[in-house]
Amino acid sequence: MTIYFACFDLVRDLRLRLETTKNHWNPSIHSPKPLNPLESAHRFWWGGGNVCSEKRELYSISLRRRFPIPQNILPAGDLVLIMNLKLTAGSRHRSTGETKRVNLNQLTVHHPLEPSMKPYTIAYAALAAVALTFTACSQVSAKTAEISTALSPEEIKILAEEGFIYGLPIVMNYAVMYEYAIDKGGSQFKAPFNQLKNEPRVYTYKDTAVITPNSDTPYSFTWLDLRAEPVVLTVPAVEKERYYAVMMCDGNTYNYGYIGSRATGNDPGSYMVVGPDWNGEKPEGIKKVFTSTTPFSLVAYRTQLFAPEDMPNVIKVQGGYQVEPLSDFLKQPAPAAAPVIDFSPATTAGIKENFWSYLDAALEYVPETDRDKDIRAKLATIGIGPGKTFDIKDLSPDHQKAIVEGMKAGDEKISTYLASGMTDINGWQVGSLPGDEAHYNGNWLMRSGTAKAGLYGNSAVEAVYPLTRVDDKDETLDCSKNNYTITFPAGQYPPVNAFWSVTMYDGKTQYLIENPIDRYLINSPMIPNMKKGEDGSLTLYIQKDNPGGDLEANWLPAPDDTVYLVMRLYWPKTEAPSVLPPGMGSWKPPGIVKVK
Repeated sequence: MTIYFACFDLVRDLRLRLETTKNHWNPSIHSPKPLNPLESAHRFWWGGGNVCSEKRELYSISLRRRFPIPQNILPAGDLVLIMNLKLTAGSRHRSTGETKRVNLNQLTVHHPLEPSMKPYTIAYAALAAVALTFTACSQVSAKTAEISTALSPEEIKILAEEGFIYGLPIVMNYAVMYEYAIDKGGSQFKAPFNQLKNEPRVYTYKDTAVITPNSDTPYSFTWLDLRAEPVVLTVPAVEKERYYAVMMCDGNTYNYGYIGSRATGNDPGSYMVVGPDWNGEKPEGIKKVFTSTTPFSLVAYRTQLFAPEDMPNVIKVQGGYQVEPLSDFLKQPAPAAAPVIDFSPATTAGIKENFWSYLDAALEYVPETDRDKDIRAKLATIGIGPGKTFDIKDLSPDHQKAIVEGMKAGDEKISTYLASGMTDINGWQVGSLPGDEAHYNGNWLMRSGTAKAGLYGNSAVEAVYPLTRVDDKDETLDCSKNNYTITFPAGQYPPVNAFWSVTMYDGKTQYLIENPIDRYLINSPMIPNMKKGEDGSLTLYIQKDNPGGDLEANWLPAPDDTVYLVMRLYWPKTEAPSVLPPGMGSWKPPGIVKVK
């Protein structure tokens, strides 16, 4: 039995690769004759007609995922895929008329498309409509469509809303992990798993992998793969006056552990991080064991920088950070390596466009727990979950609309939570957002609000983050129209054990902004060089234009647009006056005043 495979001609805005390996086939896409994308899937085949007597699906190719074709659903007979390969998507690709024959019983089909998604070409829209479906053919897409048609649009909208709220932090984390630790050719790549990347610099407007990035402290990063064995983190002795923090955040975006000035002190030591399935004793030489709820975990190191000329000292501290497998630490033979994973590509820029396929991919590495089993069961009713291939294009137009409306409703609910789920103090929103699993306790709205406010934020005991988009009159901060000030009375600076800062972000993107003096924040170590009022007060000038003269030291450059400000209070004091508990503490951040 022979299947003739027909595809569309992809033109612009697509990056294609053609590879033939022992176990994987990456097809190009070419159609030898015009094809109406609205034709039913069984008419997608030509030249050989329907290959199965039953009108059912055998298998569907996903645009972004690699799946082996299940042996037990193959019809009897010698199935051979014949494809005329012709590459037409860009000058880097040459055309060929070569014909390949591949035994389908030994075939895994992988199509690693990474479309720019703007603009959608007619060819891509047609391809998406047909969804590259083998007729006679798939369990995954068929099941998705079958279950979805059993639900009303309103039911699907509600599921999409709940799924978006639940899944947003997981998807955001997965996209960052892919960019930081997997996509070696990407601009945001840091280092492979279990290797440390020290960055002897602070973040600038060029850093766009994470929204609301911290520009206070030089970072060090490692993404841990805990499947084969635990990983040991070793820190050096750090000067008592220098603040540093090592935060562990898993695939659920739970902050499950800290090393550093507040948590463990500035003495040297070694600490072990284990995955969710680890059962063992704490080895000799290990001060503490931290358990991640997922097999992959981010570890983010923040090391205080006092001034630009202090960078060599920061580099020295960073040089003392070590990451190694437990077997290396114990000088024992390493266990068998974990299987190599072909991660589905993801980018932070593509999250909303590809949210559900990203969520399918991410959930493979986020084990289900008692806290999220109910929401996962709901998502499974529309074919979303680990190992699945949910594609909105498999649904009817009404159901597609319901999915989009549900996502929008979820996003709006998250924004509303950020506006109302915290305490309004002089226009600043103050609350306890990031935390560990017990802190969230299944409150997915709080967790998604945390991610939207700023992924990988510290828990309140480590840092508190008052944030605002409005002035003291509750009017939107817009530096294309107004100038603003914020004044800290003498002796009423934010009460912290470490240091504090105010950082400027673009109000729309939540990224740092390019400015003529390369200043993205004002922090407490800068105070000695700033101009004070006669009464000892400190005023910051929030505007797009330089105020000039000695006021430049107090200038926080703003975009010619709306503004998003975040105050960071590192290691907040617990005695009064204190910002703790967040939103109810005795210290209040001063409001931002519009200059008249």
